Order: sequence, then C-alpha cells, then structure tokens
Amino acid sequence: MKLDNSIAAIVTGGASGLGAATVRRLAAQGVRIGILDLERQQAKGEELIKEIGGGVFCPCDVTSEEQVDAAFAKARAANGQERILVNCAGTGNAARTASRDRQTGEIKAFPTAAFNMIIQINLIGTFRCIAKAAAGMMTLPPLPDGDRGAIVNTASVAAEDGQIGQAAYTASKAGVVGLTLVVARDLAQENIRCNTILPGIFDTPLLAGAPQQVKDALSAQVPYPKRLGMPEEYASLALEMITNGYFNGEDVRLDGAIRMQPR
Repeated sequence: MKLDNSIAAIVTGGASGLGAATVRRLAAQGVRIGILDLERQQAKGEELIKEIGGGVFCPCDVTSEEQVDAAFAKARAANGQERILVNCAGTGNAARTASRDRQTGEIKAFPTAAFNMIIQINLIGTFRCIAKAAAGMMTLPPLPDGDRGAIVNTASVAAEDGQIGQAAYTASKAGVVGLTLVVARDLAQENIRCNTILPGIFDTPLLAGAPQQVKDALSAQVPYPKRLGMPEEYASLALEMITNGYFNGEDVRLDGAIRMQPR
C-alpha cells in the first residue's frame, strides 16, 4: 500500500505510547489521521494533532458499541473512509488465579469481573474495531496495488509467555494472536490484510512512573539490545505491515529476543 494524503487511518489508543508513535509515522507519510482514545486523553490527542499538523480526535471507549460507532463516524466525516486501522487501545491488571495472604492465611480467587474487564478491552474491543473497519474498507475500490485495506493489532509477548499474575492479560492478548490468521482469511477475498505485533517490554506511559531501578532491571532481562523497546520501533514495524503487500496473517514478536520468566 502506497501511503499519501489520499489514505485515511484510524489509530485506537492513539493519544500516547505505541499509538502516538504510529500516528506520527503515518502522518509523516501524509496519511489523514483519526485518533481514537478515552475522553480523558483528549488534551494529549489534541496536542498530538497540532504536532503533526492535522487530524481529528474522537473520544472512544472500545468496550462501548455506541462510542466506537460514533468515533468511527466522526473520523470518517473528517477524513473519509479509512484504509488503515491500527489497534493500540489496551490495558492490564495483575492478580494470581487464587492467592493466599501470607499474614492472615485468607484465600482469595481472582474476581471474574476484573478478568472480564481486561477481555472486554483488549480482545473484544480490538475485534469490535476490526469488524467495523473491515466493513467500511469493503465499500472502497481496491488500490492500484490491489489492497483495499490493512489492519495491525497489538498483542504482547505475554500471549506466549505470560508471567505470574497475568492470567487476564495473557488470555486477552493470546486471543488477539488467535484472531489474526482467521481475520486475514475471512477478509482475503476482499483484499484486506491483517497482522499483529507482540511487543516485549516497551518504554510507554505504563512504565513512565516506574523507578529507574525497575526500568534498569527490566532492560537487563533483554538479551540484545539491553534496553526497553522504543515506541518508534513499534511504529516502524506497523508501517512495514501496512505497506508490504505480502505481509498478511502474521503474528510477529518485537522484543529484543526476550522470553519472559515466570515473575
């Protein structure tokens, strides 16, 4: 897919972190950008729009069908039907499946509601946006290179080697990995491609408040290079997945060769 100002993109979770880096990379190619993120991220989203010289911020909670519909409609009204969707919206929590308090001996099970929340955001929210974008892309004629559209999702290395306390997060990201080939096959006859990135430990807002010694310890776990991943590196791979017409149905780790230990 050749990128220029005739192409529109939607990036969920686009106001910060991996999403913001992807917004910058796409905007540098002239792509018209719709940033979807939570309402509380609007100031960051508007600031990013000023930085890249255009775009539209669309408040959106991906767990809400109504908000997703409204956000897609707003982005399309401003930029036209998107040919690119990059799903970066997501979150996590940490709790063992069942745990024992070392002081009191009290035993607690992982609350199902907390598990469900992560699945709703990371997995169902991702699929909701995939389905909406794909249906819209199908209304467009193919480009000269054959593509109607390209979808990039964000999973995590936790999908393959989740750590203690990551049951919900791992299940949600493994679900995204599991979707990738099926979605690519579902949409193949419509010339729409779908790929997924599995980031390792990245320097994103989730780690922004961590003490430096924690970041150093995480960096030391990476075989090479011994540092946190940079959002720009995620954006670079996302761009390759979008522009390389033979990239389809793939789940690709981007992790400096790390394999996560149990804790």
